[in-house]
Amino acid sequence: MSPATCLGFDYGTQRIGIAIGDTLTGTARPLRTLQCRNPGQVDWPSIAALIDEWRPDALVVGLPCNDDGSPGALAPRTQRFARQLHGRFGLPVHEVNEHLSSVEAEQRLAELGQRRTRDDPGAIDMMAAAVILETWLAADAS
Repeated sequence: MSPATCLGFDYGTQRIGIAIGDTLTGTARPLRTLQCRNPGQVDWPSIAALIDEWRPDALVVGLPCNDDGSPGALAPRTQRFARQLHGRFGLPVHEVNEHLSSVEAEQRLAELGQRRTRDDPGAIDMMAAAVILETWLAADAS
């Protein structure tokens, strides 16, 4: 398989964390957090600009799941977001269970010395997007 660039998304109704990664290294890094104009209103022009800039081969969206693996309360909105990504940009969109991605994101940020992550939820969203993308890269892209 040839190397592929991917964008990962941690969808939320207030913010959307975005990360960039690739199948060659299997790693991802936080890229940006987009604020929703109104709750749930996606900033499509900013996403289009990121897609134009990075030219990803695939998009990965974290699907909120409960402890038992069943879809969480935000899952229908997240799946709608994933369908809209595919419809607008024509790229493959993959969903991955994002259970506990924000917890891992906070731990990673703490390890990097960012102890007050609650004061910067955008940092958590970006890092959660990286966790989501790395989860998919490890499981599905190989």
